[in-house]
Amino acid sequence: MSVFLLKRFLTFVATLFGASVVVFLVLEILPGDPAQLMLGIDAQPDTLEALRKKLGLDRPALERYVGWIGGLMVGELGLSYTYSVPVSDLILERLQVTVPLALMAITISTTLALVLGVYAASRHNTVGDWGVMVFGQLGIAVPSFWFAILLVLLFAVTLGWFNAGGFPGWAGGTWPAIKALILPALSLALVQGAILARVTRSAVLEVLREDFVRTARAKGLSRRQTLWRHVVRNALIPVVTILGLQLSALLTGTIIIENVFFLPGLGRLVFQSISQRDLVVVKDVVVLFAALVVSINFVVDLLYVAIDPRLKAHDA
Repeated sequence: MSVFLLKRFLTFVATLFGASVVVFLVLEILPGDPAQLMLGIDAQPDTLEALRKKLGLDRPALERYVGWIGGLMVGELGLSYTYSVPVSDLILERLQVTVPLALMAITISTTLALVLGVYAASRHNTVGDWGVMVFGQLGIAVPSFWFAILLVLLFAVTLGWFNAGGFPGWAGGTWPAIKALILPALSLALVQGAILARVTRSAVLEVLREDFVRTARAKGLSRRQTLWRHVVRNALIPVVTILGLQLSALLTGTIIIENVFFLPGLGRLVFQSISQRDLVVVKDVVVLFAALVVSINFVVDLLYVAIDPRLKAHDA
């Protein structure tokens, strides 16, 4: 087990290092002046020089990179050029919206996908199976922002059950805050749930054809017991793989959805920082997204072993 964890941890560190190098190269090394980009083409030379010095652009690239990484490790992410506050404070404030939104979306999509996928597989080639397949195809074809618009028109404009956008904050009460996240979470979850339902259906169908399923039924287990005790667990490897990718996609997909619903989350912060040319914030938030994605993949690797211990022996 220790060898498995060590390999996965080294992969985690190497991937995160590579992501930080790419972000640094794109925003600070490639042709173009970051200070000029942030201030615009009409900026005065003395103003440009002052900003370059403030951002440390007058120092060698390697020194800037080491300083930036060192700051990230101790939580010193620099000062936002637009907001004049520490970037770490901005990120912590916006994570209070983005993390609950992503968790709500992945909970809804996973529950929906497992129920529909197992249901469709257990009723292969029936009307219920075809209905799940149609839902899956529709979810894959329609983008999340279009679902968001439809949900706003139905539940906010027509029925008036929810607000069309905005976030009251957690200080205003737990239920009002959760209520403000329901439509955005549904917008993200419907697309991801449709994809995961199709994967779950295919994985369960494949396992249902295995010999051990017939053996379990021959020993007297009911169809339901065989399905949930044996089939679903053995079908979870591809499901968990897609689930890890989807959680990563949900985190990055909040950039669009948070702008549709005017949510003050991390995705909206990235969008605002790009439009305001605040490269200090963009650089730190993009690396944070990369770290979250790599961390999720690391957790998925550990879940593989929990689901199927044979993978640990094979990897070792």
